[in-house]
Amino acid sequence: MTLQRKIVFACLYLSEGAPIGFLWLALPTRLRAAGVTIEDITALTAALVLPWTFKFVWAPLVDVFQNHRWSLRHWIVCSQTVMGLTLIPMLFLDPVAEFRLMMTCLLAHAFAAATQDVAIDALCVAVTRPEERGSINGWMQTGMLLGRSLLGGGALIMAPYIGWGAVAMLLIMVTVFSAVLVIAIPMHETTATEQSSEEPLQPSRRHKTWDGVKAALTQQNTWVGLIFALTGGACFKALEVMYGPFLIDRGFSEAEVGSFASLPMIALMICGSLLGGTLSDRFGRRVLVGSVLVMICIAVCLMAMCDLAMDLHRSPILLTCLAFAAFAIGIFTSSSYALFMDHTYPAVAATQFSAFMGMTNGCEAWTSWVAGRITADSGYPQAFLALCLVSMLSLMLLPMFRHDHATRT
Repeated sequence: MTLQRKIVFACLYLSEGAPIGFLWLALPTRLRAAGVTIEDITALTAALVLPWTFKFVWAPLVDVFQNHRWSLRHWIVCSQTVMGLTLIPMLFLDPVAEFRLMMTCLLAHAFAAATQDVAIDALCVAVTRPEERGSINGWMQTGMLLGRSLLGGGALIMAPYIGWGAVAMLLIMVTVFSAVLVIAIPMHETTATEQSSEEPLQPSRRHKTWDGVKAALTQQNTWVGLIFALTGGACFKALEVMYGPFLIDRGFSEAEVGSFASLPMIALMICGSLLGGTLSDRFGRRVLVGSVLVMICIAVCLMAMCDLAMDLHRSPILLTCLAFAAFAIGIFTSSSYALFMDHTYPAVAATQFSAFMGMTNGCEAWTSWVAGRITADSGYPQAFLALCLVSMLSLMLLPMFRHDHATRT
């Protein structure tokens, strides 16, 4: 059963990762190659992250609107349907000439994708035990990264041969395919709301949700987790969006960026995710999260300082630093997400975990915007170094978590 759960959640996250790879790597790289300014590119990516940042605002609806006729699975399937529909315009839109219209469609897609993410993470909290969440998160990140590889770097490789319209069709297919697994494969869910026969929005259901939210807000770990989620990943969140344009500006071609992103970068992140999940289950979350965050900062700072000190036109130094950072990012992601799950109440999992993930995506939004402005004024290295400083300061938050595992009843 555990293996079945791992496969299901890996496939669900693969459906999430495919649009992310396209929107965060393939599209920015294509836009930069077409001459779109880095400010416009980072403004687009920052805007697309906003629904993910503020998804906790409507996440309580996912907790409240559940009964024996409408479950978390229904939320997931409906969200994926909307995701697929909002991607259809990508079949014929020119992302450069019709930039504003494309942005509107993608914002609607991001809203549906963020809602799907709320339901998937709540389902994961409902069907897993604390001692297996690290490994489950490793599999989830593996699925997400495979999706990113296929429609991120893979899109840049395939587009010259099959066209961007065919790439968009493949994106739609990968986005919605896992809905079949959600319907077909049963999983035992343990949350009170999932088992309840009460109608949504009855007073008892609203009260249970509100009581759970109040209990979560009284916990120190909730607030520490929110602040850490907003700041901890600063050193690499903007890097994930900007390394495509960065490599283009350092002389690499779109195909070279695509090959590097879809093969070594993704493979190393997958290895890191699986390793990080296993290590965090065995040895604890906080020490691992802090140690690997230092590793990421070292890799990014080294790349930035080398870029300042010498001409790195098409240099393997850039790729080496990015590859090392990718491996560490994989470890950080699976272990930090498991840390957040440990401090999430199952009764309000959609709301509380969405707040953690919202702050994580908020980190991507503000760092993308800030990095774009610093890069326009001073250059890429200064932007990377400034954001590494923020991540290093966030390490002071980790000792404030009271313990690695929280028992939730």
